[in-house]
Amino acid sequence: MTNATNRRGLLPVFALCWLALLADGYDLYVYGATLPTLIGPEPFGITPGLAGTIGSVALVGMLLGSLCVGMLTDLLGRRRICMLAVGIFSVAMLCCSVAPNWELFMAARFVACFGVGGLLPTAVALTSEFAPANRRSVILGAVLTGPALGTLIAAFTAAGLTENHGFRPVYAIGVAGLVLVPLFAKWLPESPAFLDARGRHAEAAAVRARYGMEADGNASKGAATGSQLGTLFSEGRARRTLVIWCITLLSLLVMFGVSTWLPQIMHNQGFGISSSITFLVAYSVGAVVGTVLAAILSQRFGPRPLIIVGFTAAALALIVMSTHPSSTAMLLLAAVMGFGGLGTQNMLNDYISQLYPPHARATGLGWALGVGRLGAIVGPTYGAFMVSTGGGFSMALYGFAVPAVLGAVLMVTLRNKRRQAGPVQAESVAAPLAR
Repeated sequence: MTNATNRRGLLPVFALCWLALLADGYDLYVYGATLPTLIGPEPFGITPGLAGTIGSVALVGMLLGSLCVGMLTDLLGRRRICMLAVGIFSVAMLCCSVAPNWELFMAARFVACFGVGGLLPTAVALTSEFAPANRRSVILGAVLTGPALGTLIAAFTAAGLTENHGFRPVYAIGVAGLVLVPLFAKWLPESPAFLDARGRHAEAAAVRARYGMEADGNASKGAATGSQLGTLFSEGRARRTLVIWCITLLSLLVMFGVSTWLPQIMHNQGFGISSSITFLVAYSVGAVVGTVLAAILSQRFGPRPLIIVGFTAAALALIVMSTHPSSTAMLLLAAVMGFGGLGTQNMLNDYISQLYPPHARATGLGWALGVGRLGAIVGPTYGAFMVSTGGGFSMALYGFAVPAVLGAVLMVTLRNKRRQAGPVQAESVAAPLAR
């Protein structure tokens, strides 16, 4: 079999990672989609302040999941981590749907987000490792449409069910992710980088041969050094790693703050529950379309300029939205925010996955997302504060524009040491980023 023939077998790998991230996106963003139904005397007597607290506590679970993924991957491997993470958040979603009070609902959200936090860095690391170098950004961008499409499905589901049936069936649908676990067991291969790091070189070579992958010299180096966390700060990566952590924190603050509060902000402006959720639909469509277009451009120019454009677009959309344009213009601006929020984070994930060698990708992305989750944790509470201040609608939008501007400025400071001539391939981008 030729390498080209072998690589056709990679489609199930990428499809499974995409489906897992779709379930991840649904389970993560369903909270914002159902927030207009949850706030009020029924069902749990949740106030805007308590809603922000529930959202932030759940994201503490995501923080812990992201930080634990490196250690757990060392013990279990990436394939098992994917299975475990999907199983955890799918069962937790069922628990959310039957929770009798807000305390148990919050606890179930915490557990669900722990699983979500462990899945994303693992799925991105697997996709980056198995994707051919000359198409890595495009393939990763396609896989990263999963969370955005999951958000879109959550928004449509909430719009169709919450007004007449409440929040419970919307969360119950999340248990469908369990279907993926046996599919992972059958079709998802283990990471060759993990196998090499564990000294299982013959198994790693067999996986590479089966999928037409090139041997990676960094794999033996990773096995020899044995310190994935140390890799994040070695070979001149320390400053870039710390700046990336700050940028990820700002990105996730904007992304989770806006996606959590956008329907409620629109509801406060007089839109009905279904109409308010429509803005989250527009946000999700913008994230999907923006991620695909950005991934195509990223294959040529690298993800860095797309991240800068995304942050800037989000800030401008939030500022223009504060001027109270027409409903149609508001929907278009929500779509731009989707690109600037979730779309930008997807490009940032691509950037981070190229920054580190294969054996440290899951750890690098896990720690960046883990630190960034501090921003995600603050986002819903920050949004609650902005919504409850006297500044109202405009103040809430300005409040989220500020961290978007800061993210763009910090990304500008991460200049590559040398400019690549001609089309930038994934590996040529990785080289300057790793310095």
